[in-house]
Amino acid sequence: MAGCCHEHHHDDADHVKPGEGQQDLLYGFVDRDRISALNEREEGSGARIVKPYDVRLDETHVLESDLDDELLITIPFTGSVRLRALLLRTGPGGATPRAVHLFKNVEALDFESAADETPSPTQKLTSIPDTSDVVEIPLLAARFPDVQSLTLYVPGSLDGQRTRLSFLGFRGEARVSSRSGPAHLVYEAAPRPVDHARGRASDHARPAPL
Repeated sequence: MAGCCHEHHHDDADHVKPGEGQQDLLYGFVDRDRISALNEREEGSGARIVKPYDVRLDETHVLESDLDDELLITIPFTGSVRLRALLLRTGPGGATPRAVHLFKNVEALDFESAADETPSPTQKLTSIPDTSDVVEIPLLAARFPDVQSLTLYVPGSLDGQRTRLSFLGFRGEARVSSRSGPAHLVYEAAPRPVDHARGRASDHARPAPL
């Protein structure tokens, strides 16, 4: 099964290292008008937590689950992107997701299929910190080379009552086709320089710079 919890890969092909000094936030390559979130308490709140990095701590808009603590969020991109990391701000406390399962390029996924893992998740993230900080979760980049859409399934929260997210972001590279040549990598400039960890991708998160 793809993306089992705590699996570790030592093959260098699993780790995409950005160019030195490059900024790689993909906010500008998200098709925000087509974002969907199932079981959101407030309609449209799933789209509003995908926002520029410089307002990542603003809680004017948050996504909370409605009938239970499950969430299913689909993020379409404007083109093909290569993902390296997921940025999350969650909680507080028991409203933090107990896990996030990622599905690449799956259309019309529903809760039953996501819970039954049909199809299998591309990667499972099982160590979501209970913190008010923005955390960066490295992905197994070799599994996310040509992503047109990403679906995030939250199977539940730490307290089993509700799930709450206030920021969702992505690191990686976007592939933009040129009329005069092949596709090339482009980066969206971040508000401030960030050092990039060069360690092994895993299911564990680390604090993102504030």
